Amino acid sequence: MKSDTIVVVSILLISTTFPSFGDGAKILSIFGYPGPSQYFFISPLLKGLAKRGHEVVSISTFPQKEPVQNFRDIAVMENSQLFEITDSYFSEFMNLARTGETMVTNILENPEVKNVLAEEKFDLLIVEIFFSEALLGLGEYFKAPVITVSTFGTVNFMDYLVQNPSPLSYVPHLAMPYGDHMSLLERMHNVIMQTLDDLNFNYCMMPLQEELYRKYFPQATLTLDEARKNVSLVLLNDHFSLRSARPYVPNMIEVGGLHIKRQPDPLPQDLQELLDKSGQDVIYFSLGSNVKSKDLSKEKIKMFLDAFRNLKYTILWKFENDTLPNKPKNVIIRKWYPQPSVLAHPKVKLFISHGGYLSTTETIFHGKPILGIPLLGDQFMNVKNAVNAGYALSLSLEQVTSESLKKTILELLTNPIYTQNVQRRSKQFRDTPLTPLETAIYWVEYVLRHEGAVHMRNAGVDLNFFQYHNIDVYLILLTALVAIVKLLIVFVRLGKHLFVDADHNDGKSRKAKIN
Repeated sequence: MKSDTIVVVSILLISTTFPSFGDGAKILSIFGYPGPSQYFFISPLLKGLAKRGHEVVSISTFPQKEPVQNFRDIAVMENSQLFEITDSYFSEFMNLARTGETMVTNILENPEVKNVLAEEKFDLLIVEIFFSEALLGLGEYFKAPVITVSTFGTVNFMDYLVQNPSPLSYVPHLAMPYGDHMSLLERMHNVIMQTLDDLNFNYCMMPLQEELYRKYFPQATLTLDEARKNVSLVLLNDHFSLRSARPYVPNMIEVGGLHIKRQPDPLPQDLQELLDKSGQDVIYFSLGSNVKSKDLSKEKIKMFLDAFRNLKYTILWKFENDTLPNKPKNVIIRKWYPQPSVLAHPKVKLFISHGGYLSTTETIFHGKPILGIPLLGDQFMNVKNAVNAGYALSLSLEQVTSESLKKTILELLTNPIYTQNVQRRSKQFRDTPLTPLETAIYWVEYVLRHEGAVHMRNAGVDLNFFQYHNIDVYLILLTALVAIVKLLIVFVRLGKHLFVDADHNDGKSRKAKIN
């Protein structure tokens, strides 16, 4: 009840602070992937817009358990069986491309979605674009502005939508564990990785999306490339205090921590009592939603248990089986924990995490140091950034032994510098004029008020590759420079020839006078 009251008060505050859009808009949201973290991130924004009086239609695999006013679900449960990312960045690229193709097809072939396309109109679309670019055809179809959302910060295919600059000299590729001060070798790796990524994206993924775009939007006047550049706004789960300062165009907005409530939900009563009455400090352990602890090898699970058994701390382990053989008494397993509320409890002193970005923002917000065990995708970079910032230590899964785990945990818990660093970072993250939710609502309604906010559009989206990078200018200047150099060489040779001839004729004249 307390949490609901705070949400209502927050929305009322927004209502009195922000300009009114007028009559509520009709908004279509599409988050087709079955990743809980992705929908968990956007859900507060959609519900916040509904509370503001907008009518929200949400296409996802996560329908609401209880009715929400001004909110209607279209559950495309066919997508709930799609696989999630379980391997390295490139090895699953084609699988992701095929998954994106299936996801888009399931959405646009869904009978209820077809009915919506045939009978309804929308003022705005909020769409997750992750190997699902064909969905951008809905912008022209409904003649409505499009806002896209990235739950993991920006990457090349998000930058492309608004021509956001991402200099490879200091912006590391998502899958590279580099900071913003890279060595020469790291910059070389970064450029090579990005080039391979671009080739994969443009020649493996985009052809599949092109086919879907032509199939489902045969009347479109825009090409898919033009539809990709017809985006009004990009909302990013990012903040300069979380990673590194970097450039953004005006219509790419940071709303990192959008999903985090300033006042966390109450813990379940039994868990609240367990933490309150615990005579020991508490460690929280979760590998996220994509990789499950129960799928670790028996040898690795034993190593974790052996390390935990020798620690004088209580360990809350998100473990997806009902039982865990040989579990010591200080380890408490549950298939699910309310993570933000757990991290907010003062008894919790450390988060053993996979380094997912939502988890990273939550632990920074609540000021708890991290033992990072990255497994895939951006987790390696997230953990490396946390280590560089001084509030984390890292172990690869291969490095995990009972001894290494115990040693690293004790270092994090007994050396106060890690907690001091993360609490300093927490103050920076929290110090904003508006909350991330308020910021997101403001900019969504800004796009509505200004009919797509075309004035925020970066002119770079209208330039081709050669124009954007001034390659044509440099070629002309280089050609001119070469021409000038050649002319100078010609003039020098001609001058030298004339000088030699003159000297030769002068010599002949002097010889004739002597004779």
